[in-house]
Amino acid sequence: MAKMAFQHQAGTAMECLSIPITLHKEQDVDEEGREILKCGFKIGGGIDQDYKKSPQGYTDNGIYVTEVHEGSPAARAGLRIHDKILQCNGYDFTMVTHKKAVSYIRKNPVLNLLVARKGVTST
Repeated sequence: MAKMAFQHQAGTAMECLSIPITLHKEQDVDEEGREILKCGFKIGGGIDQDYKKSPQGYTDNGIYVTEVHEGSPAARAGLRIHDKILQCNGYDFTMVTHKKAVSYIRKNPVLNLLVARKGVTST
């Protein structure tokens, strides 16, 4: 399987072109009738995860976009599968647990992301 990620050690400097993405979540209603804000993407990884078990073939413990829903705020903002999230609203995502990353993404209605993208970014 081809590796889709970067050769990067979490917490170390990475020479790259950071791609800024601003994502405005949209209001929706969940199965229980509660109002929620949806962003339309899923993540994988984190310093508490074993990247060697990643079905996507990631080679480090970064936070990666594993799914982008068509027509979602994430898709409209330009987020892509396999983007590595370096920052979210100024918060460093290179040394974060999966749970903390999910929590941080959920609590903000607007996400100002910095991502690295394979093919656009040099490591």
